[in-house]
Amino acid sequence: MDVVVVGNFVADLIAKPITRMPEPGKLELVEHLEMHSGGCAVNTGAALGRLGVDVGVVGKVGSDVFGEFVLRQLQANGVKTDYVRQTDQAMTSMTWVMVNPAGERSFFHHIGANNLFCLEDVDPKAFQGAKIVHVAGELAMPAFDGEPTAQALRMAKEAGCFTAMDTSYDGLGRWLRALEPCFAYTDLFIPSLEEAIQITGETEPERIADFLFRYPIKIVCLKLGEQGCYIQTRESAVRVPAFQTPVVDTTGAGDSFVGGFLTGILRGWSLEVTGRFANAVGAQSVSAVGASTGIKGFAETMQYVEKTPTRG
Repeated sequence: MDVVVVGNFVADLIAKPITRMPEPGKLELVEHLEMHSGGCAVNTGAALGRLGVDVGVVGKVGSDVFGEFVLRQLQANGVKTDYVRQTDQAMTSMTWVMVNPAGERSFFHHIGANNLFCLEDVDPKAFQGAKIVHVAGELAMPAFDGEPTAQALRMAKEAGCFTAMDTSYDGLGRWLRALEPCFAYTDLFIPSLEEAIQITGETEPERIADFLFRYPIKIVCLKLGEQGCYIQTRESAVRVPAFQTPVVDTTGAGDSFVGGFLTGILRGWSLEVTGRFANAVGAQSVSAVGASTGIKGFAETMQYVEKTPTRG
């Protein structure tokens, strides 16, 4: 495997459009109610698989129909699942995703098996021969967050891998306290702007990156949503505008962006070209219901990059 993605696995039940919640004892109808695979590791892994990357995932699901569904979806996208653990101690994590008419999301979430995922579930053999190891959804796996993640990243570095990490929004408020041990072994940090503000206390991308460069991080990439992305190294910085695309569902768009970005890193592209390609993958993701449904193959995505106008 060229890329190994470690992180959280979720079965998403997506309802759209949600204009109001039903009153107690009442029923509201929706036009779409679908089940999709989800979770940061699943979404990023699926995006990489659709782009033709040799990718595998590491995580934990329940021994239930929802876990089997997520694994089948991954395999259908060309993702290797040999290192995914199954447990009968918890059900597969599930999220009810409510999508409003503008494509924005609200959630009800059951953490499930992700609550049990820990360092002992990470087989070092998964990293052997890999070029990139990415931790997806840090701060969403209580037994793995923080020092255990740092140890997994250290193992990846010792195996000669380029390391990357993104985060989930931390409702517990741990932020920098949990992430700081991981930064010693992270080459690429790729959070959303909102998450980065919580981590650093800074609001401007340049100041956020400067804060993070107190650690041995080599590349900071901030996901800016409809504004594209901001990428900075210790030598240079670039803003890459998003593409003009209709928004159907933003579920998993950031994770899909990461899949595109890791594809560019794997191919040795410049950071500006990598950011543009990642923006394209994120744009494809929001064009259909579900995190990876709209993502095309590598050649089609390259055509999208060439032909689609940007916002700025």
